[in-house]
Amino acid sequence: MSVVHVIAILSAKPGKRSAVLSIFNANITTVLAEEGCIVYEATIDAENSGPGKASFGPDTFVVVEKWSSMDALKTHSNSAHMQAFGAATKDMMANRTVHFLSPA
Repeated sequence: MSVVHVIAILSAKPGKRSAVLSIFNANITTVLAEEGCIVYEATIDAENSGPGKASFGPDTFVVVEKWSSMDALKTHSNSAHMQAFGAATKDMMANRTVHFLSPA
Protein backbone atom coordinates (compact mmCIF):
# COMPACT_ATOMS: atom_id res chain seq x y z
CA MET A 1 0.00 0.00 0.00
CA SER A 2 1.24 3.43 -0.89
CA VAL A 3 0.29 6.63 0.91
CA VAL A 4 -1.83 9.02 -1.15
CA HIS A 5 -1.77 12.79 -0.73
CA VAL A 6 -4.65 14.89 -1.98
CA ILE A 7 -4.65 18.61 -2.64
CA ALA A 8 -8.16 19.81 -3.47
CA ILE A 9 -8.55 23.43 -4.55
CA LEU A 10 -12.17 24.40 -3.97
CA SER A 11 -13.60 27.73 -5.09
CA ALA A 12 -16.96 28.79 -3.78
CA LYS A 13 -19.22 31.24 -5.53
CA PRO A 14 -18.52 34.82 -4.40
CA GLY A 15 -19.33 35.28 -0.72
CA LYS A 16 -20.13 31.59 -0.13
CA ARG A 17 -16.79 30.28 1.22
CA SER A 18 -17.78 30.65 4.88
CA ALA A 19 -20.98 28.68 4.34
CA VAL A 20 -19.13 25.89 2.51
CA LEU A 21 -16.42 25.80 5.18
CA SER A 22 -19.06 25.52 7.89
CA ILE A 23 -20.46 22.39 6.24
CA PHE A 24 -16.92 21.07 5.63
CA ASN A 25 -15.90 21.62 9.26
CA ALA A 26 -19.01 19.82 10.52
CA ASN A 27 -17.81 16.75 8.59
CA ILE A 28 -14.17 16.70 9.77
CA THR A 29 -14.64 14.45 12.82
CA THR A 30 -16.44 11.85 10.71
CA VAL A 31 -13.75 11.91 8.02
CA LEU A 32 -10.87 11.70 10.51
CA ALA A 33 -12.52 8.62 12.01
CA GLU A 34 -12.48 6.82 8.66
CA GLU A 35 -10.07 3.92 8.31
CA GLY A 36 -6.94 5.10 6.51
CA CYS A 37 -7.41 8.84 7.07
CA ILE A 38 -4.19 10.41 8.30
CA VAL A 39 -4.74 14.13 7.58
CA TYR A 40 -7.87 16.03 6.53
CA GLU A 41 -8.07 19.79 6.87
CA ALA A 42 -9.15 22.92 5.07
CA THR A 43 -6.67 25.76 4.64
CA ILE A 44 -6.96 29.34 3.42
CA ASP A 45 -4.46 32.03 2.44
CA ALA A 46 -2.25 33.00 5.37
CA GLU A 47 -2.63 36.57 6.55
CA ASN A 48 0.37 38.88 6.33
CA SER A 49 2.41 36.49 4.18
CA GLY A 50 4.14 39.45 2.57
CA PRO A 51 4.08 41.16 -0.78
CA GLY A 52 4.46 39.21 -3.99
CA LYS A 53 3.09 35.93 -2.60
CA ALA A 54 0.59 33.98 -4.64
CA SER A 55 -2.95 34.00 -3.27
CA PHE A 56 -5.99 31.81 -3.87
CA GLY A 57 -8.32 34.68 -2.93
CA PRO A 58 -11.31 35.18 -0.65
CA ASP A 59 -13.57 32.54 -2.21
CA THR A 60 -11.12 29.62 -2.36
CA PHE A 61 -9.88 27.11 0.18
CA VAL A 62 -7.51 24.18 -0.17
CA VAL A 63 -8.17 20.82 1.39
CA VAL A 64 -5.02 18.94 2.39
CA GLU A 65 -5.52 15.19 2.82
CA LYS A 66 -3.33 12.18 3.46
CA TRP A 67 -4.62 8.61 3.17
CA SER A 68 -2.96 5.29 3.92
CA SER A 69 -3.96 3.88 0.51
CA MET A 70 -5.90 4.58 -2.66
CA ASP A 71 -8.51 2.07 -1.48
CA ALA A 72 -9.08 4.09 1.70
CA LEU A 73 -9.41 7.25 -0.37
CA LYS A 74 -11.91 5.60 -2.72
CA THR A 75 -13.99 4.42 0.23
CA HIS A 76 -13.94 7.98 1.60
CA SER A 77 -14.95 9.47 -1.74
CA ASN A 78 -17.92 7.12 -2.03
CA SER A 79 -19.09 7.48 1.58
CA ALA A 80 -22.57 8.71 2.43
CA HIS A 81 -21.22 11.71 4.35
CA MET A 82 -19.13 12.88 1.38
CA GLN A 83 -22.09 12.45 -0.96
CA ALA A 84 -24.14 14.54 1.49
CA PHE A 85 -21.38 17.21 1.58
CA GLY A 86 -21.40 17.39 -2.22
CA ALA A 87 -25.17 17.71 -2.35
CA ALA A 88 -25.27 20.35 0.39
CA THR A 89 -22.60 22.53 -1.25
CA LYS A 90 -23.29 21.92 -4.95
CA ASP A 91 -25.10 25.21 -5.56
CA MET A 92 -22.45 27.19 -3.63
CA MET A 93 -19.42 25.95 -5.59
CA ALA A 94 -17.79 27.64 -8.59
CA ASN A 95 -14.85 25.33 -9.29
CA ARG A 96 -13.03 22.28 -7.99
CA THR A 97 -9.60 20.92 -8.90
CA VAL A 98 -8.29 17.81 -7.17
CA HIS A 99 -4.70 16.51 -7.34
CA PHE A 100 -3.78 12.97 -6.26
CA LEU A 101 -0.10 12.66 -5.37
CA SER A 102 2.34 9.93 -4.35
CA PRO A 103 5.50 10.43 -2.28
CA ALA A 104 8.51 11.06 -4.54
